[in-house]
Amino acid sequence: MASYRELTINGLWKNNPALVQLLGLCPLLAVTGSVVNALGLGLATMLVLVGSNIAVSLIRNAVSDAVKLPAFVMIIAAFTTCTELLMQAYTYELYQILGIFIPLIVTNCSILGRADAFACKNPVLPSAVDGLMMGAGFLCVLVVIGALREVLGAGTLFANMHLLFGEGARSWTLHVFGDSYPGFLVAVLPPGAFLIAGLLIAIKNMIDSHFEKRAAARKSVVSKGSKRVRTTGQIA
Repeated sequence: MASYRELTINGLWKNNPALVQLLGLCPLLAVTGSVVNALGLGLATMLVLVGSNIAVSLIRNAVSDAVKLPAFVMIIAAFTTCTELLMQAYTYELYQILGIFIPLIVTNCSILGRADAFACKNPVLPSAVDGLMMGAGFLCVLVVIGALREVLGAGTLFANMHLLFGEGARSWTLHVFGDSYPGFLVAVLPPGAFLIAGLLIAIKNMIDSHFEKRAAARKSVVSKGSKRVRTTGQIA
């Protein structure tokens, strides 16, 4: 079983659902027109991930392989329905904006993938941490893409945050380029989402490549400096 440190690093970076596994790209590209949309969908997905991982881990020894996947789908659908009802009750306007992408969390491959690959083989607490970290990694990518698209497309940041945090968040809006910014239409359209997502993937690959080269260089220096010493005879 992986340590909690490994689970955290895998979820946030090494095995990020959006940047490495490339799962859940449909809502990632369709909904991330602003930070509030991305944050709302990301939190909903993370809630379903954690809940479904815990439930799958609890029943992992009571479900046979023949009905394993249908049982997992039913669990994910139940938590998605609970999340949908919570959003209808407390963030109804945001729920209307996100629309069909909230119930479509059921079809997010990253959730079923974690249930099948990790939660059904590990205890409750590691499964909960795995779901939390994978959800947090997905959430971070959603928010970054949403922030970049909102800034480039509308020139604002944290607009309409009252939809998620209440009326006190109306004043959070930042006009990055001033009130006269004309906007960049491509950024708020699907092509802009593809471009920004591709840019983030490229940046991550460049960072990984840089650290791999540094690690390889460090190993080569150690191997060159090491010497094999052979002693013979007796040492007084």
